[in-house]
Amino acid sequence: MIYHFDTTTSTNDDARDLKYHDGDIIWADFQTAGRGQRGHTWESRAGENLTFSVLLEPHFLPVTEQFMLLEAVALALRDFFAELGVETKVKWTNDIYVGDRKAVGILIEHSYSGGRLARTIVGIGINVNQTEFSADIPNPVSLALLTGKKYDRRQLLEQFERCLSVRYSQLRNGEWEKLQTDYHSVLYRRDEKHTYALADGTRFEGIIRGVKPGGDLVVEWENGKQRSYLFKEIEFVL
Repeated sequence: MIYHFDTTTSTNDDARDLKYHDGDIIWADFQTAGRGQRGHTWESRAGENLTFSVLLEPHFLPVTEQFMLLEAVALALRDFFAELGVETKVKWTNDIYVGDRKAVGILIEHSYSGGRLARTIVGIGINVNQTEFSADIPNPVSLALLTGKKYDRRQLLEQFERCLSVRYSQLRNGEWEKLQTDYHSVLYRRDEKHTYALADGTRFEGIIRGVKPGGDLVVEWENGKQRSYLFKEIEFVL
């Protein structure tokens, strides 16, 4: 079910309420304290974009396989954009890019029960009708900028809900190999040489070769050796 609010602090915070259950979507026209990855805030003009959280209860998924859930969500967004005629890539770990511009940000927060996931909150921000962004944001793009169209946001949200249902069913049914294959096929910068930065500021030229099942990014250095990186251990230089 979709729950719509005019304003809230953060839909991810709202989704913690136990009154919400598997598959429920909490959508707000404006978040006063919306947040993204790495502690960043998420800028979105009121009533112009889609800022929402999906509450999932993936009890079937072991903690060690939690990255598969992110893959399913990212692929659902990729499918959603494809239905609108827009080709996207998934930037590790969890952004959706059109070319070198960011169209979607994802923030996933898990809680656990034993060795399995209990409740997962998937916060998503999709740039829809906004056409002007703060200069502090380096590379945003929206559907309106890409297509020249204005969109009915609820219709889009229902469309994404359907796309997510398909990918989530694949995850639940154990179709993990397909999810991983599809994820790799749309991985941003895969098999291309680009500049990356390590946590200590060191920059190097490398080639993304893939992502391990646990979520580690595999990058090949110029000497041919491959190294794996976790979130926050490496950054893309754009």
